[in-house]
Amino acid sequence: MSFERFAEQVATCEELAAIVGTPSQLAIRKELTALDGHMRQFIANSPFLVISTHSATGLCDASPRGDAPGFVQVIDDRTLLIPDRLGNKRVDSFRNVIETGHVGLLFLVPGVGETLRVNGKAMLIRDDRWLTPMTVQGKRPLLALAVEVEECYLQCAKALIRSGIWTSTRSGNERDLPSAAEMFLAHAKMPEMDVAEMQRLLDEAYEKRLY
Repeated sequence: MSFERFAEQVATCEELAAIVGTPSQLAIRKELTALDGHMRQFIANSPFLVISTHSATGLCDASPRGDAPGFVQVIDDRTLLIPDRLGNKRVDSFRNVIETGHVGLLFLVPGVGETLRVNGKAMLIRDDRWLTPMTVQGKRPLLALAVEVEECYLQCAKALIRSGIWTSTRSGNERDLPSAAEMFLAHAKMPEMDVAEMQRLLDEAYEKRLY
């Protein structure tokens, strides 16, 4: 895609501020450098977050993580541990962390409009004393992502209210989508496999290989 098709590009922070204005005192003052009790409670009730990273060359990645509420361990007001569960072994986020050492986190709690944003330094750890307590269904994680909090704040609920994401368990839009098996097959271009076989593999993975 070429950006040349867009005639009115916003190229400076000054121009951006002139268009959208400046943040309120609340938007500025709500940012903390360490987790307080409310944030710790939010994380303890969150079963889902998105990890945002970037590579040394600037390639960005946003990866979902989910488990039972409280799966992210709050070690202290500046330190989080996120266990790595069984996945597809691409580990894009982890490669980026090795290269740049930084992450952005977005925590969600079902039914709550506000989200919690946490940004900071990060590294991968494999210490048994930290990983063993995060064992689930007899499966100890091989790695965990340790995050040193640098800034954290609650994001207001406007985006989730506009989306209606918590107002219904199913929006009806899923009827407009092909099945996951069809999409995976189209993207992977594996002529030796049909949709039924792909669906079988997905069902088996979701049933037997979550941990």
